Amino acid sequence: MTLRFAILGAGRIGQVHARAVASTPGARLVAIADPVAAAAEKLRAAYGCDVRTIEQIEASDDVDAVVICTPTDTHADLIERFCRAGKAVFCEKPIDLSLPRVAACLKVVQETNGKLMVGFNRRFDPDFMAVKAAIDAGKVGAVEMVTITSRDPGAPPHDYITRSGGMFRDMTIHDFDMARWLLGEEVESVFASASVLTDAKIGELGDFDSANVILRTASGKQAIITNTRRASYGYDQRIEVLGSKGMAAAENHGENRIVLADADGFHSAPLLNFFMTRYVAAYANEIASFIAAVTEGAATPTTGEDGLRALALAEAALKSVAEGRLVKVSEVL
Repeated sequence: MTLRFAILGAGRIGQVHARAVASTPGARLVAIADPVAAAAEKLRAAYGCDVRTIEQIEASDDVDAVVICTPTDTHADLIERFCRAGKAVFCEKPIDLSLPRVAACLKVVQETNGKLMVGFNRRFDPDFMAVKAAIDAGKVGAVEMVTITSRDPGAPPHDYITRSGGMFRDMTIHDFDMARWLLGEEVESVFASASVLTDAKIGELGDFDSANVILRTASGKQAIITNTRRASYGYDQRIEVLGSKGMAAAENHGENRIVLADADGFHSAPLLNFFMTRYVAAYANEIASFIAAVTEGAATPTTGEDGLRALALAEAALKSVAEGRLVKVSEVL
């Protein structure tokens, strides 16, 4: 069975998903919708799909699934709309910036028996999947501590920051999901510290550009997350899992894996620049997993509940920074 897709939103992440859909067996890109005609036309020309309105896609008999890549404040409404239309839905994170709105949206998904997958692509990175497989196979023993380093090469445009929901809801939310996945237990408490160190304008807009977070489960397992919006050396993406029997780690990806040595020392290639190049395989694996879940009638590997839980950790982190204290997740969820 070939799953027929429409992509809603032809911006940067829409382009990433269009490439993933077009390159994945069992998928066909049928249509693209975007109010910016030039953006939609670019994808139409690249992949031979139609340009349609959201209303036309909603009524289309030749579209089985939609990928929502529109601004965050449209996500929940579009999820509800397309679940009611009987389409399978893949939605980029977050579902919404409001926990009550997310909960209401998930109720509609349940009532319509909708199929929803939330885009936490890092779970599908081959290296990170291998670390999780090592955990599941017992190779590191009982997980005790997780360390996640996630540093962007530069901040997004200032106008994006004003509508993104801020660093914790936009950037760290990926790391919150990874921490839950690797710890294997729900997080009970959050302690966060955040600063403005790289761009004073970000602070003027009410956000942060540098943060550290400590997560703790009821059994005492911990995850430490470190984020910054500026890493001068490239896109820094590393994880380490320490267990009772050993450790598993995934290191950075460079432009190549070659190391040269001379009288001046050892030299390696620069890191990949950003998520569009670092996570190409992850986006492809993610779409393939969505296709399998839809065509086989199975549960999606990342769910609306995962989206809700990750957003709750972001809210707890914001509360922790604002009040300078450890916050129980039960205070926000």
